[in-house]
Amino acid sequence: MAARTPLIAGNWKMFGRLAALGELTELGRLTAAVGAVDILICPPAPYIAPACAAAGARVIVGAQDCSPRAEDNARTGEVSAAMLADAGARYVIVGHSERRTFHGETNALVRQKAQSALTAGLAPIICVGETLEQRQAGQAAEVVAAQVRESVPSASPSVVVAYEPVWAIGAQITPSLHEIAEIHAVVARTLAESFGEAARAVRLLYGGSVSPANAAEIFAVEGVDGALVGRASLKAADFAAIILAHPTAGKASAAPH
Repeated sequence: MAARTPLIAGNWKMFGRLAALGELTELGRLTAAVGAVDILICPPAPYIAPACAAAGARVIVGAQDCSPRAEDNARTGEVSAAMLADAGARYVIVGHSERRTFHGETNALVRQKAQSALTAGLAPIICVGETLEQRQAGQAAEVVAAQVRESVPSASPSVVVAYEPVWAIGAQITPSLHEIAEIHAVVARTLAESFGEAARAVRLLYGGSVSPANAAEIFAVEGVDGALVGRASLKAADFAAIILAHPTAGKASAAPH
């Protein structure tokens, strides 16, 4: 099986205005020479179409969430994966801890959203991760394994899993490199148990206070195929510094997935 192409994704969350899309143009300029790394930005939903225009060919645009319903439906306020694809998105984040925490999203709902994304031709980035209380109780591996088993509908190059320890998101702290490697191994093992050989195609990202200062050492951890970056992705210079820290950034360019 061919090596997995690294993916470095930026989640803008509920930040930014139309004027901020100039950062995407600048990001494309700063990373024009970057090689075999897929670069993704997920802006707020109203900005997906203009983001595609601003991003150019180098930067892929995705979404931050989608409806679990694949078909058109009378569901006020929801946005289907097909609509996101129609607007130009190619990926969608599902199951982020902020959705799980603030909106009560269950593993079953996350799985349904991921399947809807795949049905619409989008690549889901399925987020998993433990709380601080669960880690302190020694339950991190158990919690993450259960989330993977119950949230991931299938394994293919179109499926991405992002490990984001809830306690590290936006907190300026990260797990140790050993802890990151340990949980990524749990994710890989659980995928293999569920999907066999096909699991090897799934890219595994780390997220949680990734910055230009720690990106290189995180990318060097075994089993880490890239990153899901929050606040540091809002500024082109910061995000480009993270991307350029990846060891494959200087290799021959590959077409974005």
